[in-house]
Amino acid sequence: MSPGTRPFDIDGAIRRIPDHPHEGILFYDLMPLFQSPGGLAAGVDGIVAWARPRGPELVLGVEARGFVLGGAVASALGTGFAAARKPGKLPGDTVSESYDLEYGSDALELHRDAVSPGQAVLLHDDLLATGGTALAACRLVEALGGVVVGIAVVAELTFLPGRERLAGYDVMSLVTYDSEVAEP
Repeated sequence: MSPGTRPFDIDGAIRRIPDHPHEGILFYDLMPLFQSPGGLAAGVDGIVAWARPRGPELVLGVEARGFVLGGAVASALGTGFAAARKPGKLPGDTVSESYDLEYGSDALELHRDAVSPGQAVLLHDDLLATGGTALAACRLVEALGGVVVGIAVVAELTFLPGRERLAGYDVMSLVTYDSEVAEP
């Protein structure tokens, strides 16, 4: 039996860190999940099982934790992988999209040749909170003519408006949190 077919407590592997990166923010740290072979496999397997019927041709991972599972998901699906990065991180010709965060604003960039017109793209990030990052990534894909066939995240903070901001997109999360609570 492979590690990905065994039950794994994804929620139990997510560490909660109060006041990071700013006071009043509870940070959901997925690194302990990724450090565990069983956790890594459970994350990849859960996303792949949901994504495969949607027929993605490319996985777009969002900086930076979206890269961790994104490449593995792309490999398991037999697709390519592209990276949505912070400004100035990608060489060459890029497109850019600004967005608001729970605690500020930022932007994402994508290589102009990363997505082909009509290409089916699965967007992956570690966490869905306010939805600003995911919406910016969707807009980048669509600006290049791609079609977002799904948004897959490991964790979703359902007490924030992320899913509402992504109305019209197919969104899946492996675990959800309906209130902000520190370590159980």
